[in-house]
Amino acid sequence: MILNSAFRYVDGWLHVDAISLETIASEVDSPVYVYSLRRVLENYRRLQHKFTPVSARLHYSVKANGNSEILRALARQGSGFDCVSGGEIQLVLAAGGAARQIVFAGVGKTRAEINYAVERGVGWLNVENALELDYIQAAAERTGTETVHVALRLNPQVTANTHPKIATGHGGAKFGLTADVIRDLLAKRASYPRIHFAGIHIHIGSQLGDSQATLSALDKALEIAGSFPQIHTINIGGGLPVAYRYTVSLPPLGDLVAAIASRLRGYHVLLEPGRAIVADAGVLLAEVLYVKRQAGQVFYIVDAGMNDLLRPALYDAHHEVLPLRQAAVRGEVAQVVGPVCESSDVLARDRCLPPLQVGERVALMTTGAYGRSMASAYNARPLPGEVVVSEDGAGWRKCR
Repeated sequence: MILNSAFRYVDGWLHVDAISLETIASEVDSPVYVYSLRRVLENYRRLQHKFTPVSARLHYSVKANGNSEILRALARQGSGFDCVSGGEIQLVLAAGGAARQIVFAGVGKTRAEINYAVERGVGWLNVENALELDYIQAAAERTGTETVHVALRLNPQVTANTHPKIATGHGGAKFGLTADVIRDLLAKRASYPRIHFAGIHIHIGSQLGDSQATLSALDKALEIAGSFPQIHTINIGGGLPVAYRYTVSLPPLGDLVAAIASRLRGYHVLLEPGRAIVADAGVLLAEVLYVKRQAGQVFYIVDAGMNDLLRPALYDAHHEVLPLRQAAVRGEVAQVVGPVCESSDVLARDRCLPPLQVGERVALMTTGAYGRSMASAYNARPLPGEVVVSEDGAGWRKCR
């Protein structure tokens, strides 16, 4: 059974590349995240190829997964990076990423973070508040930086067809600037002699299954850019969808690329994928601690909880659950729950799983994005470890 190019059952055991996940689980304490660098780079190159018609420059979104080995591998490929904090900038620089290839975004940048970004020579700052421009100008004057490239983030007041907690482009969202504010700031650009207003940025949310909202937002950005010749870059953000259910087929990416290519002729294009690069390159391994039958239900209580994988509790997100040992028997409907003292600590609800015994291990699939990066020490539980499988798929090591 092949799940994707990295994860498959071989001789009855779930493997990552050439390595049995049971081998890793037997040597590393669970819960533990396992990532395939081969799959990460395969996804990166696939997107790079798909967006060739618009010559898009890819900036990996670090918030999806800031693992140093992943960042280092992407930096070697020449990837740019999308950072939303001073800490993420620091991670990228430590991993060998080039400062000039970093886009610094975020609705609440502190003055210290802005100073740090300007001092380090970060390539782009995506501005979401007018006052940021004063802070950037002051930082540039203090450091003697002649020019800071800025993109103004447009809130296009477009509602994306996605979960409301990951929609960012509607009028009620905290993100971005309205078109009127952007036009006003561009008209007053002479007030900021060290800032080059060179781009418009849009990002309307994540898991964007259809392209209509994206194209609507892009058209509004281009309407502004057309009035200001110095705007030569359009940053179309991220939001590319990932299939969390194996029965789901994604819309062809080529349709979106074709639609934006006709609109973006003559512009430099930046793209900020995160989830689409790392989500299906990672799994979370957990061990069954207890099997409980109660009130007509079966509960598999595992050693991974909502502090290790927050997405199901936060978004009602779906992750496939697979036993490491392949089973021919489908079993019965069960709840996969964690040990955290919260009723919302449910990792998988109403899943048809083969009978599992105490001590058996399972993999929560497609957890490479927003898994470890959103983990916490709630209940004073230690953060989950991480294992990275090498680019050749033949070796692995603990990395955090």
